[in-house]
Amino acid sequence: MTEPRPDSSPLRDEPVALEVISSTRRYDGRVWDVFQDEVAYGQGTITRDYVRHTGAVAVLVMDEHERVLVIKQYRHPVRLREWEIPAGLLDIAGEDPLLCAQRELAEEVDLRADEWHVLADYATSPGGSDELIRVYLARSLHPTDAPHPREAEESDMELRWVTLDEALTAVTSGAVGNSIFTIAMLSAEFARSRNWATVRPADAPWPQLQWRDDR
Repeated sequence: MTEPRPDSSPLRDEPVALEVISSTRRYDGRVWDVFQDEVAYGQGTITRDYVRHTGAVAVLVMDEHERVLVIKQYRHPVRLREWEIPAGLLDIAGEDPLLCAQRELAEEVDLRADEWHVLADYATSPGGSDELIRVYLARSLHPTDAPHPREAEESDMELRWVTLDEALTAVTSGAVGNSIFTIAMLSAEFARSRNWATVRPADAPWPQLQWRDDR
């Protein structure tokens, strides 16, 4: 086994620019595509298939009582009506992630927020997808002027206000398994335990997204 390297520097992901010998679109999908890349690595090459994804944003909505807004929505690939938080794709070219989150909040749950922070950034499945997600914390809430029309899976969404502790219990008991929900709730609990001092400004840099898009 390789011995761990002693290092006291902070943990930080490292961008790597490898030579991509070839990149072939294997599947052209409605929302995302599948690519096969041949990459120079070490003394040889590796070939990897992966989903190329637009990326997404999600919003942990919290009211003045520290309740969070959760939604139940049907997800066909897993055949579940999952408990989730509002989220949406970064599928408008050039749209700022914060503006996308604000738009999704209004479109999915008819709310706007005066106070925004970054709660978490993560890669959903870096071994097989380049999808990146930014989770925002939205507080100081107000209803939108008019409800947004919804269709398909969004037409019968269920909304519920729950305490953060209720949401955490659902995660840790295995009752809820959505990855965005899980990471958002655990990140919120960490931030709450430190009096919310760990949240970042709403316009905080998102270097992983920039590294990905610069490839």
